[in-house]
Amino acid sequence: MPEQHDDLPFAADIRAEYLRWSAFLGDQKRMSPKTLEAYQRDVTQFLIFMTDHLGEQPSLRDLAELGPQDVRAFMAARRAKGIGARSLMRQLAGARSFARFLERNGKGKVGALNAVRAPKIAKTLPKPLAVPQAKRISDVDLRAGEEREPWIFARDAAVLALLYGSGLRIAEALSLKPRDVPSPGRGDTITVIGKGNKARMVPVLPAVLTLIADYVALCPYHLPDDGALFVGAKGRPLSPRIIQLTMQRLRGALGLPDSATPHALRHSFATHLLSRGGDLRAIQELLGHASLSTTQIYTAVDTERLLDAYNAAHPRA
Repeated sequence: MPEQHDDLPFAADIRAEYLRWSAFLGDQKRMSPKTLEAYQRDVTQFLIFMTDHLGEQPSLRDLAELGPQDVRAFMAARRAKGIGARSLMRQLAGARSFARFLERNGKGKVGALNAVRAPKIAKTLPKPLAVPQAKRISDVDLRAGEEREPWIFARDAAVLALLYGSGLRIAEALSLKPRDVPSPGRGDTITVIGKGNKARMVPVLPAVLTLIADYVALCPYHLPDDGALFVGAKGRPLSPRIIQLTMQRLRGALGLPDSATPHALRHSFATHLLSRGGDLRAIQELLGHASLSTTQIYTAVDTERLLDAYNAAHPRA
C-alpha cells in the first residue's frame, strides 16, 4: 500500500483513520492491490482538495461539517482537469468508502458525500460475436500465414477457447496454474480466482481441455504445477497484451469489428447462454458478478425477455 506513510498530507486524526481504512480494505475486504491503490489515490485527492478548499488540513470534525456545495466544488474541480464521468464516479465511491468506515467506527458521519448524486455515465458494452464467429475464434487455420511456432498457435487457441467457453476474464485465464486444469476425461470444471480474490467454479468444455492439453504437449518449457499455465515466448507468464494482439489479427481474418476484443468473448459467452434460455442467476454465478444487476447490464438483457421470465416464474403472475 504505497501511500501508508507518516508524511501523508493529512491532519493527525485523519491520517490515523486513513491507515486503518486502508488496512481494512486490504485485509478484510480483500481488495486487489491495484483496486486498493486506486481507492487510496482517490481519497488522497479528495482530502488534498478539501485542504485547499477550506484553507487548512481538515479534521474529522471538519469532514462531518462539509456540505453538498463542498462536494460539488470538488467534482467541478476534477471536471475542470479533464476527469471523465466514469473516473469521477469512482473517486466519489472511494471517498464514500472512507466515509462509511468513519461512520461505522464512530468517527463521525460525512453526510455531504451521500447528498450529492454521482455523475451519470453512458453504458457502453462490448458487442457479442455471432455464434459461428465465436466458435471459429480458436481455429488455428485462421493464422496460417503467420510465421510462428506451432505451440504459440496452440497456446493462443487454448486461451481464447477458455474466454469464450467458460466466460473467463483474461486475467483469470492467465492466472491459471497447470494443477488447476484437469486432463481431458478427468474432470469438467475449473476453479478460478476472480475480482476481490473470490474463487468460483466454472465448467470447462471437453474441447477446451483438449486444446489446453495440446498446448501443454507442444510447449517447449517446463510448466510446474504451481507456476503459470500459459507462458510467453521466453517462458515467462503470458502477458494479456499478447492475447489482445492475437484478437486483433483474428479480427482481420474473420472480418470482425474493432469491438471484437478478448473481453467480448466473455460477453459473447453470457449473451449466447442467455439467448438459449440460460438462467440469469446461474449466469451471474458463472461470471462471478456480486450483483445480479451487473449481469443484467453486462449481458444486455432486454426488457421484454425479463418480463417474459417474470411472467413465467412468478407465482402470482
